[in-house]
Amino acid sequence: QVELVESGGGLVQPGGSLRLSCTASGSFGSIYPMGWYRQVPGESRKSVTTITNRDTTLYADSVKGRFTISRDNAKNTVYLQMNSLKSEDTAVYYCFLDRLGRRYWGQGTQVTVSS
Repeated sequence: QVELVESGGGLVQPGGSLRLSCTASGSFGSIYPMGWYRQVPGESRKSVTTITNRDTTLYADSVKGRFTISRDNAKNTVYLQMNSLKSEDTAVYYCFLDRLGRRYWGQGTQVTVSS
């Protein structure tokens, strides 16, 4: 069983920055793909970014150049640095980890971009 715990969400003004963290519990013998989705009320969850087991990074067009995903394998942690935040980035952000054919999800953390 894998548990993901997210932190770092909150309220920020447009143009500001936030850094989200997601730590996976357990001992892993391998490195697994991880990443972030986000969801707003009334809409489906949408992919934001992924970092593969080989550290290849993928981004949604809407966040390219503003968001950066990184990982610390020793800590089983993935980070999402979000810069130049816009009101449309407001959402609940969910961390995921793919392991052995199953996707695990965190509980979500709210990010609100508002003046």
